[in-house]
Amino acid sequence: MSDVTQILQAIDQGEPKAANDLLPLVYQELRRLAAQKMAGEAS
Repeated sequence: MSDVTQILQAIDQGEPKAANDLLPLVYQELRRLAAQKMAGEAS
């Protein structure tokens, strides 16, 4: 089970700290996707 899935389950169960754990994972993935997209752009 992925970290995101575990965190989402924790959020669903009402764990208040879980939402704060999700943000860094989402941010990291967005940065990865942006870097991938930028690599294909002309300079």
